Amino acid sequence: MWAGVDVGGRRKGFHAAAVDGRGVIGGPARLLTPGDVVAWLRPLRPRLIAVDSPRRPAPDGRRSRADERALARAVCSLRYTPDRRALARNRYYEWIRHGFELYAALARAGLRAVECFPTAAWTRWSGPRGRRPRAAWSARALTRLGVAGVPSRLGQDGRDAIAAALTAHACGRGRAERFGAIVVPRAHAGRGGRR
Repeated sequence: MWAGVDVGGRRKGFHAAAVDGRGVIGGPARLLTPGDVVAWLRPLRPRLIAVDSPRRPAPDGRRSRADERALARAVCSLRYTPDRRALARNRYYEWIRHGFELYAALARAGLRAVECFPTAAWTRWSGPRGRRPRAAWSARALTRLGVAGVPSRLGQDGRDAIAAALTAHACGRGRAERFGAIVVPRAHAGRGGRR
């Protein structure tokens, strides 16, 4: 069993999902605190958890991390993670600071986690988004993957949690690529997926 967590700010919280080799077996569940995420995950005993949030800030004085720049060149663009001082000054980055708290809580609980970026996963599975709305693009990609157990009503945060869980699964099966700390699945060959 593998899990994924989409990270939001304190009011939004987290969305977590779990998958096995056949499909979604848990969630997506909306959870408010890092402790809630740990409590939800612990009985599932996931082999690996992929978290949709930066694991660390850029080095002091830098506006981005080398792994993010490499991912942007190879797969798709993303908003870069600045250094710790810039993260502390801008309210937009609350979700990243919340993600740091989650990584710390997972480590204290002995749960192994990696960093992921669901937009890169959707790009690998369905090609670049282009001008398509993000919701339609990711929903179509998830349908094309043929994953069992996906709830019929699902928002973007839930889809991203499932993508994170599928990324953890791909990583656990040796079907992922690393850009420094960031794990991205290789293109999926299932049900109309691209190789």
